[in-house]
Amino acid sequence: MDDTRVMLITGTRKGIGRWLVEHYAEQGLMVIGCSRGEKTFDHANYRHYTLDVADENQVRSMFSDIRKTDKRLDVLINNAGTASMNHSILTPSKTVRKILETNTLGTFLFCREAAKLMKKRGFGRIVNFGTVATPLKLEGEAAYAASKAAVLTLTQIFAREFAEMGITVNAVGPSPILTDLIRSVPEERIQAILQRQAIPRFGEFRDVLNVIEFFIQPESDFVTGQTIFLGGVS
Repeated sequence: MDDTRVMLITGTRKGIGRWLVEHYAEQGLMVIGCSRGEKTFDHANYRHYTLDVADENQVRSMFSDIRKTDKRLDVLINNAGTASMNHSILTPSKTVRKILETNTLGTFLFCREAAKLMKKRGFGRIVNFGTVATPLKLEGEAAYAASKAAVLTLTQIFAREFAEMGITVNAVGPSPILTDLIRSVPEERIQAILQRQAIPRFGEFRDVLNVIEFFIQPESDFVTGQTIFLGGVS
């Protein structure tokens, strides 16, 4: 019987998600990715789905296909996310709705469907993405920070609900990383955020990977419901 671990990563077209896909595919895992756009990475160990993470029918269809094709899911990394860095007075409701649907609803749907598949084997590792914008209460990021605060609450509740199934649920909260998500943010604003960290530098993909690796290893079966913020933010 094939014992290759199966990992699902959302938001794999670019940035952290794309980097994680490359890393784990090269490590020999069967990696499944998804994004709104077509795939930007080819590998024998990678399969891509084009969908909206907040579309329940599309998400359920993808998980049905995973159940038939792979018959298992070991790890879920909820990386897909969107942000809007603007004063609340200038933020339209359609922007708020998009952020909440992608970041919060998308995370909810993927955790729910992943748990259904993971519980059959009595093992699963789920890692959600938060942000330091939440504990720092960053001005201009009300909708984004709030959507991720909801993700952290979901993480804590799912950890309790899924524990009896052998599934752990944790979260990583990256500090600013040079991805498309922040490239349009003025340099002085980014520097101001970095200075609020205990370690005032940009985060790197390896920093995020280090936390994910800890959360998903089999020996971390007693660690659940936790969030690790990077850069010394608390």
